[in-house]
This record gives sequence, C-alpha cells and structure tokens, in this order.
Amino acid sequence: MLARLRQVVGSDVETGPDGRPLVAPRSVDALAALLGTAGGEGWTVRIEGAGSWQTPDAPADLAVSTRRLNRILSVAPADLVASVQGGVTIRQLAERLADHQTVVGCDPPGSPDRTIGSVLATATAGPAAHRFGPIRESVLGSTIVTAEGKLVRSGGSVVKNVAGYDLSKIQVGGFGAFGIIVEVNLRLRALPAARRTVVAQGTLDRLFNAARALVAASVDATILELYATAPTDRWTLVVETSGTEQGAEIEEARARELAGLSFDPGDTRSTVHAFGEAMTEAPVTLRAGVLPASLPETADLFTESLGPGRISLSVGRGGLRWCGAPTAAATMAVRQQLAAREIPLTLERAPWAFRSAMGHFGAFREGVRPLSDRVRDVFDPKRLFVVALEGRANG
Repeated sequence: MLARLRQVVGSDVETGPDGRPLVAPRSVDALAALLGTAGGEGWTVRIEGAGSWQTPDAPADLAVSTRRLNRILSVAPADLVASVQGGVTIRQLAERLADHQTVVGCDPPGSPDRTIGSVLATATAGPAAHRFGPIRESVLGSTIVTAEGKLVRSGGSVVKNVAGYDLSKIQVGGFGAFGIIVEVNLRLRALPAARRTVVAQGTLDRLFNAARALVAASVDATILELYATAPTDRWTLVVETSGTEQGAEIEEARARELAGLSFDPGDTRSTVHAFGEAMTEAPVTLRAGVLPASLPETADLFTESLGPGRISLSVGRGGLRWCGAPTAAATMAVRQQLAAREIPLTLERAPWAFRSAMGHFGAFREGVRPLSDRVRDVFDPKRLFVVALEGRANG
C-alpha cells in the first residue's frame, strides 16, 4: 500500500503512530487523487485534523490528515468574508483576522490549535453562539472531497447568497461522514472596540433565573453562559458585552441592575476560554440540544447520572455541554431518558470503542436515517470513511 500511495502523493506519506499509513497532502488536488485511489482500491479512511480534539484512533486502512491544507486563501474585510482551507487552525485564523479588525463569530471548545475543518465537522460552537448563532450560520460555502475523490463545491462567497439548496450546511455536524472539508468561505464580524466581562457565583437556580431575566430584558450580551465542575452547588455565570466602549458599558450596567447579583469584573480568557480548553482533559464530551427552560433539570440529570465532570449551559439559545469519564452504559441511559423528552444527545468526542458503540447521534428519529443514508450514498457510497454516526448499541 505504501508504494501505491507514494505513486499518487509522493513523499507526503508516512507511517502513523498506530502503524497505518498516514497521508497529509499538500494540495486539494493531491487529496482528491489520493481518495480516488483509495476508493478504487476499497481502502477505508480515517480523517484527521490536528489531532487536538478527536482521538485519532478509528480503525482504517489509512489515515488522511488535513494539517498541510492550512492556507488562508483570502480575507475581504469590506465584504466580511474569508476563504480558508480546512487545515487552518483557530489560532492562525484569529491572528490573521485581527490584522483586519474582524473575527469569526464562534469560539469553539478545545485547543486554539484545532482546525476549522474539525470545528465544522463536529459543529462545536462555543458560548459566542448566544449572539452569533450556531457555527453553520457563519458558513457561506464550502468545497469538500468525497470518498471517491470528487470535488463538490456548494454555497457561495457572499453574505447574501441564498439561491438554491446549500449543500455546505450538510457538512456542518456531519463528523466527516459526507466528505472532507478542504475549503470554506466564512462570514466575518467586525472586531468590537471593547469587551466587558462580569462574573457571579452562586447556586444554579439563582444564577439561572438571573440570566433568564437578562434574556427577557433583551440585554445585548455576546456571551451568557453558566459553568460548573460537578458535583457542586457552586456555579459561575459569565456575562460578556461588546461593541463600542459606550455600548458595552451601557449593556454591562443593565446586566448588573437587572440580574440582582453581586458581579465581579472578569476576563473572558481566564473563564470562558480556559473552561473550553479544559473540555479535552476528560475522554468524553457530550452536548444536548435542550431548550433554555429545561436546562436546570437536564444539568441535574447529567450530574446525578454521569459522575464528576465539567458542564456549561447556554442560557439564551439553549444547549448543554458536558465532559467527563462516564461509562457507556450510563451515557446510553441518559441518552434514552433525553430521547423520551425529545432532547437530542450528540457524542462530540470519545475514544473509538466508546463512539462506535454509542454513535455520534445514537438512533435516528423515524424518517431521518433514510435521508442520512441517501446523503451518504451520494458522498460515500462504499462507506469508506470510518465514522460512527449511529452506534452498535442503537440497533
């Protein structure tokens, strides 16, 4: 196999830590040629980025890394659009965009050395989604390579492009099952002139009710997030306002007045970002698509059922993220309890044995699996990408 791979991609082939061939192509065309060859040979493929989020341990004939597809292709500040390759890291992109006084409206958990492709494939938005929405709302268009080596371009490169059905949205949260994201056009936001962060500590009920009061009063916050390291009765509420100096100050004052809490000055880096980076300190990360009103009881369920872990609650839009070291049996029990309440539980990251048993999505709702299968039939008809969308434990 190594000799055949070197015929296709030259010296970009090495032997990975698990003894399997690891290929990191330097161009999109080389990646397409590689996957075309793999498809013809029937080789299974494990997709890797920087290896800082998902454990690169799925069993496959070869591993394909996007780490060398790391070019920022263009930044157009006037149009608020950037075009980047999938192997560009969050840190690399943030530093480049800062030169143009712009940002991407997401702050994903994990290391800043995660790749854009990883963030999109797993749809792991962070607390800034309170203002900017889920990560798919920052995606204008994308280019992917299918398991057969075909290039598929979808979407566009302008903010107002809404014509037709945008296949790029399918890739967001697909965990690589529908192709490898090699290029993406991202919607940018203006870098705020000022950020003001305040934090308060207390019980979940008290802080949750205060945060919901801010939502009801339409306080213009960038971040409104609750954090805890469970089991504990002590939670932290983080409120970040941003914009002009005057605007951020006014909204902070409103938050202090309406919440009825004793806030202390905070720092986003030492709270929100530090907590997000710590999400990789335990082997399993989960997210639940829970509506705001049900967050406290869902948080209690996680704490009581899964043992010690870090937990964050997005009070404005809803959503819960948890990381820890649960057993598969306990996690499956929680998934079943949430399913009875029509709350989806996504397995964001875990060792292969865990995620292949559980599946990223678990059992699909009625009518969803046939749709998912049809999409995979288009992008990966031979199922060569090793991705556990639906686990063995789900039948």
